[in-house]
Amino acid sequence: MASKLENWLTENKIDSRRLCAASRLIERLTPADRHVKLKYRLARKAEQPKPVGLAKPHTGRALTMPTMGKALAGQVVSGPTKSRVLRAVNRILEQRKKSPITLRDLFDQPPPKKKAAASEE
Repeated sequence: MASKLENWLTENKIDSRRLCAASRLIERLTPADRHVKLKYRLARKAEQPKPVGLAKPHTGRALTMPTMGKALAGQVVSGPTKSRVLRAVNRILEQRKKSPITLRDLFDQPPPKKKAAASEE
């Protein structure tokens, strides 16, 4: 049985290898990202508060083919991995001059978590 992601990709004629290539370009660390990480690291070493006003750096972790294989097979993948897939898909859609999609369009929603019953004492 094909996953929701795999169905959507075949319907829109997007190859998983292209997603990995797009992710590599999106998630790559830039010199500005390295500068921000250096500021955070120096502040932590000097036991100072976090610097304010710095942009959030990229992760530097792109999608890999084994991870894409898990996502296409419908296996459980982490939240950040789902976000990387979504960013790569939206990048390709942007290049094709199409509107961006949401995470729910690509992945099934996990079952809701059961709330712990409050103990009455």
